[in-house]
Amino acid sequence: MTNTTENANLCGLKREDFQTTINGKKTDLYILRNRKGFEVAITNYGGAICAIMVPDKNGNVANVIQGHDNIQSVINSPEPFLSTLIGRYGNRICKGQFTLNGKEYQLAINNGPNALHGGPTGFHARVWDAKQMGPRALALHRVSSYGEEGFTGEVDVTVEFTFTDQNELVLEYLATTNKKTIVNFTHHGFFCLAGTANPTPTINDLQCEINADFYIPIDETSIPTGEIRKVAGTPFDFRTAKPVGQDIDANDEQIKNGAGYDHCFVLNKQEEGELSFAAKIKDPNSGRTMEVYTTEPGVQVYSDNWADGYKGYHGATFGRRSAICFECQHFPDTPNRPYFPSVILRPGQQYKQKTIYKFNVEK
Repeated sequence: MTNTTENANLCGLKREDFQTTINGKKTDLYILRNRKGFEVAITNYGGAICAIMVPDKNGNVANVIQGHDNIQSVINSPEPFLSTLIGRYGNRICKGQFTLNGKEYQLAINNGPNALHGGPTGFHARVWDAKQMGPRALALHRVSSYGEEGFTGEVDVTVEFTFTDQNELVLEYLATTNKKTIVNFTHHGFFCLAGTANPTPTINDLQCEINADFYIPIDETSIPTGEIRKVAGTPFDFRTAKPVGQDIDANDEQIKNGAGYDHCFVLNKQEEGELSFAAKIKDPNSGRTMEVYTTEPGVQVYSDNWADGYKGYHGATFGRRSAICFECQHFPDTPNRPYFPSVILRPGQQYKQKTIYKFNVEK
């Protein structure tokens, strides 16, 4: 790709700013462009999405995901999981401990007393082998070695990103293992439909709908209490669209435990593993919308409660609650909760997941 085409990128990101070598593996930037001319920019370092360029109701194009504009900033981000792939285990495992086949495993503790998002050198901090398949698709592949971050089994993972002509970003995950293990992959996109800016606006006015009658309450260390609770009559009722900010600071034990929303919603499903509607957000000013569809049983909704205004993409600043995350996944701490849907992957089985983020506009 020559510079002339690069400068024509809607996102204004340059490949050379993402090119370095880490442990003998090369990092790069890959731009997916659909027939409408809109873009998604992804680096193979952690599968971090650096830009999603889509229009508002007036045709103005902006970046609606938080990311960085060079590889060093991605690597050293104050938010290590900023719009990255997550594995081997998305979300938290209590005290980083679980038992499999009668053997106890201890993972790194990187979130209070617990293990979070596959540990400090999880999928988000690895260089993936990348293969761009035409203008609209990218495959990232890696083999997560036996014992990586304390997990058992060697896991072979491929994640395909496709940006369709309907402005749908489709993520398809495939994985196999050579030994019984646990897996819970997700992508941690920090979405800001108003567009990244200095400062990026808060998500308080976003209209949000979540297709869940139940959610998973947490203790003060964000570990599930073991209950599955009805959303009815709580700040977690998004069955009808309401502003994210309406109950985000409610006088509610669960809101306090999460410092806002940082909870897994149990998605309404007709059958296990079906691809179905999970959530929708709408930015009232720009008219941009995003719908989420997934095969996963849950979605962790995180209202970016800890950001402190750090810098990112083209000088944008990311303050507290300037993004919302919909991390489609199995439930947190499942290895210690036998009654939650299983996260065990065995040799001869294939892990499959599909999640879609669909962008649109409504006047």
